[in-house]
Amino acid sequence: MNEYLRLGVNIDHVATIRNARGGQHPDPVRAAEIAITAGADGITAHLREDRRHITDDDILRLREMLSAPLNLEMAATDEMLEIALRHKPQAACIVPEKRAERTTEGGLDAVVGHDHLTTYVRALTDAGVRVALFVEPSKAQLDAARKLGAAGVELHTGAYAAAVGEIRKRELLRIVKAASYAQSLDLECHAGHGLNLENVGPVAAISAIVELNIGHFLVGESIFCGLKEAIRRMRQQMERSRTVNVAV
Repeated sequence: MNEYLRLGVNIDHVATIRNARGGQHPDPVRAAEIAITAGADGITAHLREDRRHITDDDILRLREMLSAPLNLEMAATDEMLEIALRHKPQAACIVPEKRAERTTEGGLDAVVGHDHLTTYVRALTDAGVRVALFVEPSKAQLDAARKLGAAGVELHTGAYAAAVGEIRKRELLRIVKAASYAQSLDLECHAGHGLNLENVGPVAAISAIVELNIGHFLVGESIFCGLKEAIRRMRQQMERSRTVNVAV
């Protein structure tokens, strides 16, 4: 069992609040620094094509000022590849991106998009960037990620987080099986999307998963208790759940 479960804090929505009014406050780089002191193991930031939250300057400052690893979420486009190769974050997670979506709506289709993705995975890997693909918890997607040469995957937990009752149990089982299969393929397995204090436990308990990436909930919860306390509570819940077997 992987005893330690890493927490990556996504700071996108600190930038969303800043951009709603303009100016410099609240500063996502400051939020990243606070997150690290509060127990985050790394910082995730998604530079979208429309720059709705994180900006190019944010990425520049994060690379210059951040002591912890930066995970750049990015679409498989030439523009984003050029930016990633310029800044060389420690990790990059390739995600699907639609102009009109409020948030990422599902996993990347690495099966259909294999030929397109090959160039991006190879270029990033050759530059020393650890590449993961954000995919649905399915065997076909994991096989495609392995074939592409990705170092890891991030399993999309959105369907699990949105479900209730028996449907949630089925979605959790999909994640359990996918994480185990990823481990058998020697793919480092991460998970994220829609996770909060109420639903994170069963996912955190999956021993094959080594990292959770959580953002929207933590930024929202910080309005009520502060960012440090929100992260402390999440870290505590993750560590508590890590000692419990998965119930499905």
